[in-house]
This record gives sequence, C-alpha cells and structure tokens, in this order.
Amino acid sequence: MDWVKSLKEYNAAKGKKQGESEVRGAEMATFTKLYSDMKGPNKQKDKSYAVIPRFYYKLPSEDEVLLQKLREESRAVFLQRRSRELLDNEELQNLWFLLDKHHTPPMVGEDQMINYEDFLKVATEAGPKCKPFFTATIFAKLLQTDPYGRISIMQFFNYVMRKVWLHQTRIGLSLYDVAGQGYLKESDLENYILELIPTLPQLDGLEKSFYSFYVCTAVRKFFFFLDPMRTGKIRIQDILACSFLDDLLELRDEDLPKDAQESNWFSAPSALRVYGQYLNLDKDHNGMLSKQELSRYGTGTLTSVFLDRVFQECLTYDGEMDYKTYLDFVLAMENRKEQQALQYFFRLLDVQGKSYLNVFALNYFFRAIQQQMIQHGQEPISFADVKDEIFDMVKPADPLKITLQDLINSNHGETVVSILIDLNGFWTYENREVLMAENNNSNQSESGSHQDQDI
Repeated sequence: MDWVKSLKEYNAAKGKKQGESEVRGAEMATFTKLYSDMKGPNKQKDKSYAVIPRFYYKLPSEDEVLLQKLREESRAVFLQRRSRELLDNEELQNLWFLLDKHHTPPMVGEDQMINYEDFLKVATEAGPKCKPFFTATIFAKLLQTDPYGRISIMQFFNYVMRKVWLHQTRIGLSLYDVAGQGYLKESDLENYILELIPTLPQLDGLEKSFYSFYVCTAVRKFFFFLDPMRTGKIRIQDILACSFLDDLLELRDEDLPKDAQESNWFSAPSALRVYGQYLNLDKDHNGMLSKQELSRYGTGTLTSVFLDRVFQECLTYDGEMDYKTYLDFVLAMENRKEQQALQYFFRLLDVQGKSYLNVFALNYFFRAIQQQMIQHGQEPISFADVKDEIFDMVKPADPLKITLQDLINSNHGETVVSILIDLNGFWTYENREVLMAENNNSNQSESGSHQDQDI
C-alpha cells in the first residue's frame, strides 16, 4: 500500500475545509491507521498471538554468565527428571517376574511365550513406567512365526532393556552437551570418556599417566568415523546409532576374552599397542613423527609419494605429525574397506584437486611402486596393465574418471588404494591366486590332521 500518496491526497482534500490544528490531528490519525494496516495486526490486541508457540530461543552469549548458568542448571534438572522416568533394576526384575507369571503355554524349546491377551494383563500390573512398552505396535514388531500368535518373553524383555539402556545413555551423554544442541564437541566427549574409565573393569590396569593418551585414542575413533567432514562435533543421535559405544561399554565385562580385547579398539591392549607403535616410530623422542619416521610404519613399504601427500594434506606442526593426526592415519590404514577411510585416502590420491582420479593421478602414484620394485630387484609391472585392471575393478560411471562414489560403490576401494600406496599391498594383489592356493592347501592339511586325530 502506498500510504504516503494516500496521506497526501487526504490532506489535499481536507486542508481547504479545516483549520491547521484539525488538519494535523486528522493527518496523524490517518497516518496511524495506514501505518498499522501496513505493519499488520496489533500483537497486544490480537489474542491469537498469545497461543502461537515460540520457535526460536536465542542462546545466551558468553558474557551472560548468569543466563548460561541458569540454562545449564535447568537442563540438568530436566535430564534428572527424565532419568527418574526410566525403569530401575528393581522395576525391571518385577517386569520379568510378571512376564514369567503370565506366560502363555506351550513353550517353544526353552523359550517362554506370551499372547496378546496375557500381554495386556502384564501391562495392567506392571505400572505406569512400563506403559509405553505395552503397545500393539511393539507386539506386532516382535511377532514372528509362532502358530499361536505369541511373542517370546525373552525377546520382549531384551527389547525393553535395550530401550532403557539407550535412554540412560542418551541422558548420560546429554549431560556433557555444554551447548545443549544435541551434539558433543571433542572436549565434551573427552570429559565423558575420562569420567567413564573408573567404571570399566577392563581398564583397571591403566596407569593414570596414560589416561590422556587413552582418551585421545578413544575419541579419535568416534570423530574419524562420525565426523568425516571435520566439523568438530558429533550428533548424540549418531553416537547412539553406531556400535562404538557398545564396544566401549563392553569393557565393563570383567571376563572379556583375550581375542575380544585385541579386536576392540577401546581395550587397554589395543590402546597400548597403538601408542607403543607411535613411540617406536619416534626415533628422536621428540613426541612427533617426521616423514622419515612414519615411513617405517607397518611393513615399511609405503611409497614416498604417498607419504609426501600425507604430510601435505594432514595437520602437521613444523612438518611433523602429532599423535592425534597419527591416530587418523592408523584408523584409515586399518579400516581401508570403510567409506570414511576411503574418503581419507581419496583426498590424498586426488593430487590435482579435481574431485576425481584420472590416468595422470593413477600414474603419479604407481610410478613410485615401480621404483620400489626396481630397488628390490624386481621387474616393474607395466602401468598400462595396472591402469586397465583398476578401471575394470571400479567400473566408474565416466570411463575416464574415478570419483569417490565410484570407489565406494565398486567394493574394491581397499584393493585400489593398496595397489597405489603400498608395495606390499601391490605384491599381495599381484600374487593373490598363489596366496589363495597356499591357503587352500593349508586348510586341507589342517582338516586332514584333524581327521587323523579323530581316527
């Protein structure tokens, strides 16, 4: 609305008939009306504004200490209230007793079953905290092939236990969410794991002086896999959805088998292994790794070209790598099949920064493999043959370019990376048929010896 034009026309028509004071009063009234129409309804007079929910709450700034403290305390009270709404151990035991009491015969093997009618009977006796678990939807989800339309009592109870554990863990993690926005920063997760250590019997033998290195080792796995874009924060929802927290809390088991400890990144033996390797590589004992020191990693067959790219693209300090950067490197090397590891390697292999690998990029890295073969007295393999094999394995959408998504979709990303960065990896690929035959012969020999023992 052109209220300025309307006001002028009104003044022109009225000014001839009225006095100056009357004109000014009328002018103000008209201006107020036109301005109010333009701005919209009056929030104080319009009752609908009182019931419209507020969608945005501005976070207190750093200098608003009192508001920050108030927000922190109110969140803590809210989380405590939510925690009290969860089933405790005594209530879970009572639930199991009621399920056992109202089970519906006959049993399936050693597993007790319950039909929907008895399921509802348990719901009426279990109490209000259990009510969310006793729904038709949950019963239908757990219903499988029982001819009587029943579900397993044990399966239902495990479902309840899992849900309670997830809520408890979410509340526990949320207490460390300083921003209150549903994610944890690196320092938040460090505090969570540091305070968790005394509750994990499998970590009882760790020296307190090693705690900071252990926490760093544990946190890096979360951030390497859950924060591949390096935003510096992880959603609590993503932490709960992945299996890492299960692996970490598995250390509560005092009788955890040795092989399970060795395969668990968060176990004491695993953390000590990784840190021990770092110390062994650090020949000058300055707490950092140079390119020369890192070249001894694993079998010592990583190419110098690849190591150059590691030190170009990864965070270093005066040309040397610290323990945190080393952990990312180890996680990528030990998990080459995973998408996040392939993303890590692709950034290093994309030497031209084009977001794809072409023949030039492949040749750039493979030449270093050829040079290593010559140094070891081996006949170098033709690049043209290797290039064709790589493109045949990956089958990219564009026959001249390999993108990260092509590498992931092919399920051969690990092999391609190994061929280009590691002489030992290339040798293993080239001799895969011989190695497979040797493994088969070895397995047959073991099988034959077992049969002889049985005889």
